[in-house]
Amino acid sequence: MSMANTLKEQSSIPVSKVQRAAKFLKTGAKVGGNYVKHYAQKVVNPSLSKDQLHKENAEDIYDSLSELKGSALKVAQMMAMDKNMLPTAYQDKFTMAQYSAPPLSYPLVVKTFKQFFDQSPDQLFDSFTQTAVNAASIGQVHQATKGERVFAVKIQYPGVASSVRSDLKLVRPFALRLLNMNERELDHYMEEVEEKLLEETDYELEMQRGAEIASACSHIPNLAFPTYYQEMSSPRVITMDWMNGLHIREWLQTDPTQEQKNLVGQAMWDFYHHQVHEMQQVHADPHPGNFIIQPDGRLAIIDFGCVKVIPEDFYTGYFSLIKKDLLINQEELDQVFVDLEFISNKDSIEEQAYFKGVFREMIHLLGRPFHVDSFNFADDGYFQEIFQLGDRISNDNMFRKSKQARGSKHGLYVNRTYFGLYNLLNQLRAEVVTTKPAWLA
Repeated sequence: MSMANTLKEQSSIPVSKVQRAAKFLKTGAKVGGNYVKHYAQKVVNPSLSKDQLHKENAEDIYDSLSELKGSALKVAQMMAMDKNMLPTAYQDKFTMAQYSAPPLSYPLVVKTFKQFFDQSPDQLFDSFTQTAVNAASIGQVHQATKGERVFAVKIQYPGVASSVRSDLKLVRPFALRLLNMNERELDHYMEEVEEKLLEETDYELEMQRGAEIASACSHIPNLAFPTYYQEMSSPRVITMDWMNGLHIREWLQTDPTQEQKNLVGQAMWDFYHHQVHEMQQVHADPHPGNFIIQPDGRLAIIDFGCVKVIPEDFYTGYFSLIKKDLLINQEELDQVFVDLEFISNKDSIEEQAYFKGVFREMIHLLGRPFHVDSFNFADDGYFQEIFQLGDRISNDNMFRKSKQARGSKHGLYVNRTYFGLYNLLNQLRAEVVTTKPAWLA
């Protein structure tokens, strides 16, 4: 099960700020050239759509981010999850970041091992695949064995941790152009993204969180978690159990029954329910590459690099808005909107009324699965409603003219988690019992 094998290996990564900035400038020039070419063609053919422009830009940006790895590629991956943010060409290309990026060549892997273990992979394990079996944004995975055990060994790309801050500065112009955000909004969120990305490069923290969440969720049926091996891990290398099975897309091609799809979907819902409502921290990276469906039908969760701790006051305000019958007086409701940073005292009366209306509509729509005992995520009409609402709001004059960021930064990863979860359940075509805490019912 290797996508990395088909991609050309990289023998080096631009590590210094100057090298990385040069790569971005070169890509920016290419994208600029694509725009010039597009507008020149448009003079000859006024009806020309932007499809080809988007396709060329997406390829140039993705190829560049793939070589740089790290935060830049991770931002592309996040943008691909927020499907209604991007033209289709970008969605298609950036979705690849969730599964595969060009892997690093073996000598670079050996160098990392010698740095942390004073041994090469061949000395530490009985066998170790020279080629990565999977390569993504922050690191790549090799399969290894020792005795009877089979391991997945994740190795972080060189320079990723030290380049998070500078990469995010470099990715800003692309993000502003692609996401149609104003600078205040983007800066508001970039701080949260930076914090999370720095955590993702901390492999010791990932192992600690993985073990903690696995233990807290061990009672949930149909879930599986890898064990982590401290003695064969380091700040840049994680060794864990190899989890056999297929990613969701591959598994669906085996034509599972509706009952099997519902079982996997239910395990996924129960996993997120327990984390959000019982632990108030959550695996906030629900993209398809982080889940494996095992031969026995259990859902394995394999990556805990991105975990969002949900502050108590944010949790209470956010979920109180999801309640079906919002039996809350206007004064309390206004306070929730202020606390969640949907409105502020800088807003005019008109702006306050508009944004309260918009966010109530949005949260009520996203809360729909909570308002019934079971929800069929195969309902594409529901997802169309979400995308249409997103489109309508982002094109609304009042929203575009707003001079401040809307929504607490804590909402970025919580919203992303629910969008990602809903999306995965939609891919599974699963119907699940949508459990909720007693106070929310």
